[in-house]
Amino acid sequence: MLLPRVVVVTRPTEYDSLLAHWGTRGQVDFFLKARGRSVDEVDEAHAAQVAALDAVSRATPPRWRRASVGRGDLDRFLFEPEDLIVAVGQDGLVANVAKYLDGQPVIGVNPDPQRVEGVMMRHRPQDVQELLHAAAAGRLPVEARTLVQARADDGQTLLALNEVFLGHKAHQSARYLLRWGQRRERHSSSGLIVATGTGATGWAASIHRSTHSGLPLPAPTDPHLIFFAREPWPSRHTGTRLTEGVLEPGDALSLTFELGEGAVVFGDGLEADRLELRWGQEVTVSRSTRSLHLAA
Repeated sequence: MLLPRVVVVTRPTEYDSLLAHWGTRGQVDFFLKARGRSVDEVDEAHAAQVAALDAVSRATPPRWRRASVGRGDLDRFLFEPEDLIVAVGQDGLVANVAKYLDGQPVIGVNPDPQRVEGVMMRHRPQDVQELLHAAAAGRLPVEARTLVQARADDGQTLLALNEVFLGHKAHQSARYLLRWGQRRERHSSSGLIVATGTGATGWAASIHRSTHSGLPLPAPTDPHLIFFAREPWPSRHTGTRLTEGVLEPGDALSLTFELGEGAVVFGDGLEADRLELRWGQEVTVSRSTRSLHLAA
């Protein structure tokens, strides 16, 4: 029987990033003091992350297989069906790893509750050993979180946990034809957002507030999606009637770009990881058949 593999997902701490840029601790201290901060502050957060990673390592049974991957290498890492994922750090790490998984459980570990809100990172480092054994035995309680999928007509596909953005790469005005069921409308807008219940507390919530939308935002575990056109402009050729809606689990939204260049689709705010499209290409957005299994 193949032993489980524990895959620890991390990202560089603020101290790691500053040290990589400035070279020495002294230079980091000088840089931060010039901006009214202290190196001790980022030191404490870094130490908490190191301590949490050490606790996760000690909680992993010695005979089990181990691997670690940084956020920047996720697109090159090969996950296995038996993997148990432990994300240690900020909430965004769960979104970063979710689209590369297919049913593997994810345990979010909060290394520093004083600084990390922990909406997705719900567990303490000292609880990891019990959680890992429960996951390996198939007894770990999990929440199924919906993923949103964007599929272009040339076969390109993108998944996201929070939302997908469809529009111009510079967030300038984008022209497209929107279709939803029997309804259709040509838009000139700052792009379209399609969000899940997990993402409905973020970017979508901001648009919801600013537009005074009457639509109910989906709860984190809801299978529904919600979409908003950003700043749609009414003209002789573009409208503002089909600018928001709730997609039921079987619904799909399609968008045909009418941009000469610059059309993109990206997910969860990662603009570097995107689909680049041409004039006339169609993208269909719907609920993915895959979901995130997040340790409850």
